[in-house]
Amino acid sequence: MRSTIMLLAPAVLAAATPALAQTAPTMVPDGTLLDVSAEGRTSRVPDVATIRAGVVTQGQTAAAALSENATRMTRVLAALRQAGVATRDIRTASVSLSPQYRYTDGQPPAVTGYQASNSVSIRFRDVAKSGSILDALVAQGANQIDGPTLSLDKPEAALDEARTDAVRIARSRAELYAKAAGLSVARIVTISENGANDGSSPQPPMYAIARVMKNSESTPIAAGETQVSVTVSVRFLLK
Repeated sequence: MRSTIMLLAPAVLAAATPALAQTAPTMVPDGTLLDVSAEGRTSRVPDVATIRAGVVTQGQTAAAALSENATRMTRVLAALRQAGVATRDIRTASVSLSPQYRYTDGQPPAVTGYQASNSVSIRFRDVAKSGSILDALVAQGANQIDGPTLSLDKPEAALDEARTDAVRIARSRAELYAKAAGLSVARIVTISENGANDGSSPQPPMYAIARVMKNSESTPIAAGETQVSVTVSVRFLLK
């Protein structure tokens, strides 16, 4: 919870008016203006996990690397659909093919083969089941996992709750400073939203798939809680 304040006396605003020669003069209210910036927060349990899973293959030729990759990726996609993941929640994230080189002192790099990569971004709407589905993907040939990114499917209600909290905090601060200055809050002049966080977690680093394969139990994915926040700037009129 953060807040910043700025107290503007009418005389200060009037002194700044001549600089605005090309615009209409600013109407200064009869009182003192107080600017407060406040952040409101609320917590929610994430209900969506987004994970990127992919297949990396090697081959002596580009065609061989791509062919092996396509075969294994087809099995991975089939496993996703069999697990009940909707088609709309599966999206190709990246496809790449690159030569692999051997470097020797005094000689130009020599191509030793090719590496093909194909990955998909998967939205799991049942976070608790995402770990077991990942294990099934590994069994079908996936050897690269990136994630999870935990988020809210519909963050609007949580954002509105954070907005309400931000305005409440701003008004409480305004009343505190007004009382300290021997004034009172007459009304709100303007409200503007400066930024919001819808609860999405930052993208985590790539995890080695070997760690998943060594675990005989289902890979655990814990949702925990995520913070939803909104920052607002509120201008108050004090009298």
